Amino acid sequence: MNSDIIIKLENVHVSFWQNNVGVYSLKDLITQRKSPFKSKTIINDISFEVKRGESLGIVGRNGSGKSTLLRTIAGIIKPKAGIVTVNGTFAPILAIGAGLEQELTGYENITLLLSLYGIPRKNTNAVANIREFSELSDEALRMPVKQYSSGMVARLAFSISLANDSDILIIDEVLAVGDQGFQIKCVEKIRQIKNQGKTILFVSHFPDGVRDICDNAILLEQGEITHRGLAADICEQYKMLF
Repeated sequence: MNSDIIIKLENVHVSFWQNNVGVYSLKDLITQRKSPFKSKTIINDISFEVKRGESLGIVGRNGSGKSTLLRTIAGIIKPKAGIVTVNGTFAPILAIGAGLEQELTGYENITLLLSLYGIPRKNTNAVANIREFSELSDEALRMPVKQYSSGMVARLAFSISLANDSDILIIDEVLAVGDQGFQIKCVEKIRQIKNQGKTILFVSHFPDGVRDICDNAILLEQGEITHRGLAADICEQYKMLF
């Protein structure tokens, strides 16, 4: 793969099995005359490339396949067909609280995830930076995450992910949660990461955010790319869907 290309998808197809007739037990399955399961295509023959240092927005209506596409790139979902090549490390922020252990405290989650990122547990600067960016109090970080509000979870998850100094930042709609002040702070941080030459994949239902952060964008409809180009142009195409 060209060294300038950090992500490449070639004819990627993703589908899931669906239970369409209410089979919930072995008895239900045996008494069915035909298979109750039906394959549903989520991503249909998608191909595109992302250059190193590019910020790419992904927009589309609910159910268009945006989150599935990000999870496929991140390696969480294996495509049924096609090839996904990623030439770098990535820090995925794919869902509110993804990767956080609910029974552990905020501090314990920070320590655990930092160790998974290869950052030594004794690195007090990393912990301090996470605490400062999240704006969570020492008291809150000593509480189990299961007691957090959705906004607090978003603050902690986003702040920990930023500690992972990866080549690619993958963001799936998490900026929609939390107060406006923290959202603005996150956008400013993403701009800083972009200026450092990092690659960004950004999914959002808010075209203004995509236009503000991304250079280019793609528009998904029913698992297929219908438009691609400059972020400002694709956001206008997206607005025309409503």
